[in-house]
Amino acid sequence: MLSHGKLLPMVDRVLIDTLNIQARDFAVRWKALIRKSPQLKHYNSMSDEDIIEINIKYYPLLAKTLDRGLDRASVGDFFVKIGKTREKASFPLSEVIYGLNLAQQVVIGYLMTDFVLDSTVRMYQAMGIVNRVSEFFLLGCFYITKGFLEGTYQEMSQNDEVSEELLKKYFKDDFFFKNN
Repeated sequence: MLSHGKLLPMVDRVLIDTLNIQARDFAVRWKALIRKSPQLKHYNSMSDEDIIEINIKYYPLLAKTLDRGLDRASVGDFFVKIGKTREKASFPLSEVIYGLNLAQQVVIGYLMTDFVLDSTVRMYQAMGIVNRVSEFFLLGCFYITKGFLEGTYQEMSQNDEVSEELLKKYFKDDFFFKNN
């Protein structure tokens, strides 16, 4: 498999299937980390089920990315929507990014414990997979930030009547302006 012109190692089907089939279990682990983080006030004001539901979609997309290679368009679209959604829900951007980091910790924790228990081959695979998982979540962070800032820009220009000139002065990013 090629990604960015590099040959990527095959990912064990067990991992791909686990991320898809046990997405809820990963989201429950994420919820537990959220609950242990008092600085995540917005997430912690949500019910357990709502916390699980907003995270459960990450893992099938990660599985698809590990299986087929990185598709920047689909990953970008997914995370831009999350950034916009969290901005509309009045989450601080720092909390959203920290929450994404916790999701990465859940996956890497699984890789370094449960996944590698069965064989030394899997231990070797896990080292390479960790890099790809990190790339996925780092790209997610980039696109969440873009979506969040884009949502803020749109809200300020439409609802707060801030001038386009002033917005462009402080929002230097190039936005997608998708109506999602």
